[in-house]
Amino acid sequence: MSLDLGISGSDSTRRTSIAAQAHRSGKPLDTALWCAEQGWPVHPSAPGRKTPAAHCGRCRDQPHSAQECRCIPAGRWCHGFHAATTDPRRTGAWWTEQPRFGAGVACGPAGLVMIDVDAHPAPLPKPDRLPPGIRIPASVPLGGLQHGFHSLALPAALRGRQDPSQDSTTLRVRTPSGGLHLWYAARPGHLRRCPTGTNAKRALAWQVDVRAHGGHIIAPGTTTALGTCTACGPVRRPAPPPGRRAAELQRTSHRPAPAAPPPPTPMPSRARAAVMTARSGRDTAERTLATVLRTVTQCGTAPECTGFSAKLNRAAFTAGRLVGAGRMTPADAKPALVTTTAQARPRQERRSPQIIRSTMSAGSRRPLDPGGRT
Repeated sequence: MSLDLGISGSDSTRRTSIAAQAHRSGKPLDTALWCAEQGWPVHPSAPGRKTPAAHCGRCRDQPHSAQECRCIPAGRWCHGFHAATTDPRRTGAWWTEQPRFGAGVACGPAGLVMIDVDAHPAPLPKPDRLPPGIRIPASVPLGGLQHGFHSLALPAALRGRQDPSQDSTTLRVRTPSGGLHLWYAARPGHLRRCPTGTNAKRALAWQVDVRAHGGHIIAPGTTTALGTCTACGPVRRPAPPPGRRAAELQRTSHRPAPAAPPPPTPMPSRARAAVMTARSGRDTAERTLATVLRTVTQCGTAPECTGFSAKLNRAAFTAGRLVGAGRMTPADAKPALVTTTAQARPRQERRSPQIIRSTMSAGSRRPLDPGGRT
C-alpha cells in the first residue's frame, strides 16, 4: 500500500528530494526519508513488527547504555530509537542494507507527543481507572464501553466536547489492529512522559497510551504482520494539542521540563568506600567499577529520561564480571551498587536490588579481566 503524503501547494514546490516521491513508491526507504525530511529522527523497526530492529551481537552480549554504545557513532542502528537520525545518507544506508525494515520515529527528539488509542475488547476496569483522576457520576451507564476509543471519548462527552479521536486538525494514523495514533507537536519546554493506559495514576485513559520522551511510534505507511498504518484525511502534519488536550496531558503529570539540569553529583562516599575495599586487582578493578557507577550516580540529576535502568544494568553486569574474574568479592561490589542506586533513584528501593542481583549473576558467568582480556 502506498503512502499518501498529501503534498500540495507550497509544500509541493518546496520539496523536490526523493522523500517527496514516497507517495508514489510506498517503499519503506522512502517512508523513512520522508519522515527524516520532516525533522523526525527515524530508526529501523523489525520487519513486520512494531518493535525496533535488534541490537548487534556485541550489544546483546555485553549490556550497556546507548550513550556508551560504539555502534551508533559508527552509523549502525543499535539501541532502537536512541540511534534515530534525520541524516538522509545514514537512513539510505540502513534501508538499502535491510529493505524490509519498517520505519519508527523517536518521539522526544522529533518534538512529538502521540496519543495511542487501542481497540482491544477487554474487561472494564473500575470507573476511576477509565479516565484516571476524573470522577464519573454514578448515573452514567458504562456497560457499553469496550476499548480505548470509548474511554478517551468519555471525559469529552461529560463536558459536551468533541470526541478527541475525531480531531481533524492534526495527523491521524489508523493502525492495522483498529487503533489510532493522534500525532501532536509537543509544546516547547515540556517534558512528556510515556504512561500506558494501565497506569493507575498517570494514564490519559484506559487503553490509551502516550508516546513522548523515551518512546517511539511506527511511521504512517509502515506495514506490520497485521497490515499497514494508514493516514486519515488530508492533514499530514502534527498540530499543537488543543487547549483541552494539553490540559489533560498536564493533569496526567506531563509537566514542564527543568530549565537546566543540576551539576553532576559525586559518587556517594559509602559507595566509594565499598569500591576501595576491593582486594584482588584493586586499582584497575576499582577504576572500572567506579566508571560505570558514576553514570548511575549522574541519573540523580534528573527525575526521568536518563536511561537509569540501562545504566544500572551495565554497572551490575560489569560488577558481576569483576566478581566472576576474582577481581573483587560480592561483598565489595554489591554495597557499592546498592548505595549508588539508592541515591540516584531513592523511590526504586524494591526494584533496583532485583536488577542488581539478577544482572550481577549474569555478569559473573562472563568474567572480565580489567586489563582488557575477556
